[in-house]
Amino acid sequence: MKTNPLSVVRNLWFVICSLLKTVNYKPHITNWFLLVACGWLFAACGVYSFTGTNPLSPDLKTVTINNFTLQTAGGPANLPLTLNERLKEYYQRYTNLKVVPANGNLVLEGSITGYELVAVAPTAQDQAGVNRLQITVQVRFNNNKDDTKNFDQAFSFYKDFPQNQTLTQNEAQLVPLILDQIVLDIFNKTAGDW
Repeated sequence: MKTNPLSVVRNLWFVICSLLKTVNYKPHITNWFLLVACGWLFAACGVYSFTGTNPLSPDLKTVTINNFTLQTAGGPANLPLTLNERLKEYYQRYTNLKVVPANGNLVLEGSITGYELVAVAPTAQDQAGVNRLQITVQVRFNNNKDDTKNFDQAFSFYKDFPQNQTLTQNEAQLVPLILDQIVLDIFNKTAGDW
């Protein structure tokens, strides 16, 4: 007979409550303990994920992140490598998938198609009040267990900086922030089912 994870959690909740009542803890400590214990139980049973992602299908065990290429002029030469490493790290940290070099259940690949500096927010003197760095990544995703989840989509994000500063002054700070958001968007689309 298959057990329902919610009934297991409910039964454990009653056991914990009964034990705490017999020990005579102070109420605020008891409530705090129960809250933490429920969080652990929900996460352990797969009912809730603290990362905000839905639990992945149990038949998904591996992910392959192929090398992204730089298909645009401009940008740091190590931009594709940085994106690859951030994607791998994110999947290792927030899923139980194993990152493998080839033939993963999930496969991510693509290219960086945009690295643009754009003047925005014009001022009265016909100058840009703000400059914007925008990075665009074209991603091809294949779910080898469920073809309906496959997609080919562009992900883009930007950060603004003052017009009296150069890109060189801001690039080292802005690129990691932009890549972090793009990685999060890719992750949410693939593993988070958003």
